[in-house]
Amino acid sequence: MTRRTTFLNLLKSAPLIAPSMLKCDFGNLHREVELLESANVPLLHLDVMDGHFVPNLSYGPMVIKRLRELTELPFDAHLMISDPERYLDDYIAAGCDSITIHIEAVPEPVALLQRIRDAGVAAGLALNPGTPVEKIAPALESCDLVLVMSVEPGFGGQKFMPSALDKLRELSSMISTETLLSVDGGIGPDTIGSTAQAGAKLFVAGSSIFDASDYREAATQLFDAASQAASPSL
Repeated sequence: MTRRTTFLNLLKSAPLIAPSMLKCDFGNLHREVELLESANVPLLHLDVMDGHFVPNLSYGPMVIKRLRELTELPFDAHLMISDPERYLDDYIAAGCDSITIHIEAVPEPVALLQRIRDAGVAAGLALNPGTPVEKIAPALESCDLVLVMSVEPGFGGQKFMPSALDKLRELSSMISTETLLSVDGGIGPDTIGSTAQAGAKLFVAGSSIFDASDYREAATQLFDAASQAASPSL
């Protein structure tokens, strides 16, 4: 079974709460992973920033490779970098199960998305708040995941932008039932319900998990809110 198949099988367990490791305590990375595993989260979201595509630096494949040694949880890598094609093989080798690139960095993404798939990894495409859905429409058939940014990428802890809801609704009617629709930015107990109602299945959560004293309780609260919103009682 390829990493791509394993990742796409997660859709059966949606909604999916994906802790953003950008907010974790890197001084205690092993302990953080243990706490997240104990919280029964289904995957980890890895925010990769290059200081060029976004005005911040985070971590790269060397850190991800060491993280891979600590857990078997699927890795959802989000490459907020200017030239993902140049470094793609490094992230595949590091053990990522899904790799998402940005339409703003790769205006013609189909070939690179196919290259990711050919490596047995799920291929994702992200769009920033100011980018219309039409920009990624021609590439949707090549996507296993579509990521709607509900904040400007580059920093954690930002406030959710409601304009993302319209994009989620539009994309949920355009993508196949086997494609994961993801949302990233400002996701917490007060915002996850509306994004679930708009069609999101995978929710990247940073502060709402890592600022909590109990990761399991925080993740469960988010899961329950998304589940209830996605399947409201009649």
